[in-house]
Formats: sequence, C-alpha cells, structure tokens
Amino acid sequence: MEVMHHNIRGALPVAAWRNATAGHVHHRSVLMHVAFYWGKNAEFLFSGWPGSSMGMYALALIFVFGLAVLVEWLSHCKHIKPGANRVASGLFQTGIHAVRAGIVYMVMLAVMSYNGGVFIAAVLGHAVGFLLFGSRVLKELGRTSDLPMSR
Repeated sequence: MEVMHHNIRGALPVAAWRNATAGHVHHRSVLMHVAFYWGKNAEFLFSGWPGSSMGMYALALIFVFGLAVLVEWLSHCKHIKPGANRVASGLFQTGIHAVRAGIVYMVMLAVMSYNGGVFIAAVLGHAVGFLLFGSRVLKELGRTSDLPMSR
C-alpha cells in the first residue's frame, strides 16, 4: 500500500510503500510531478538521467524526439517485399510491431515525467516523423519529380 503526501506545487513525494510479501515498510524520497513543469532538472527513462546538466537535458530531448520519429518510420514504411514468404513475413512484421510498441511505451514513459520540454519533443518528433514517412506531401513530391520536365 502506497502512502502519498501532496504538496502545494503539484509534485508528489512518495514517502513510503509496503512490501506485500514480507510486510516491510521501505522509505525513499522521490519527487514525482503531477502537473507539467518547465526546467532542465528532470529525470525520466533511466535513474538519474539526464540529471541537472543543460547539455544532458538537450541530449535527452533529442533522444525522445528521435524515438518519436523512429516510431513513425516503423509505422509507415513498407518492410516486406511483395512475393516474400508469408510465414517469414508475418514473423518479421510481428517483431517490428513488438519493437515499435516498446519504443512507443518508452516515449510515453518519458512524457509521463510531466516535463514540458519532453512533451514538446515527443509531439514534434511524431509530427516530423509523420510528415516524412506518413504524409502524402512528400510522397506526391517524389512522384512529380520522376516525371520528365516539359519546357
């Protein structure tokens, strides 16, 4: 059973939780935000990462952005060639789907840090990825560039 104490700023320090199997009470001090906040002092995906360094925070935002773009690429690219073995194709598609789902959950967990910069990086990554791989805009540009130019 988790014991929680709210504070006025929208953050939630987790004071204690009970280990159901052994009956022990463990204490740890973790600050969990329950509302969006701005700033480089964030922690998401990995313990202690990105820390309080502005450079590491920027790298973390680029990482989340890249993961979101990768999700869109995996969602919209054709990975199976026509005429391929159906069983092998199905297994390959299943593997791609599992990888995509794992990456989507990583992006979701990063966004659940409630850091505004992480949220914006994820949304922009999905938007750019969709523009590059799912939108008709670039697909139609590719088709028209194949046509001979008339003078």
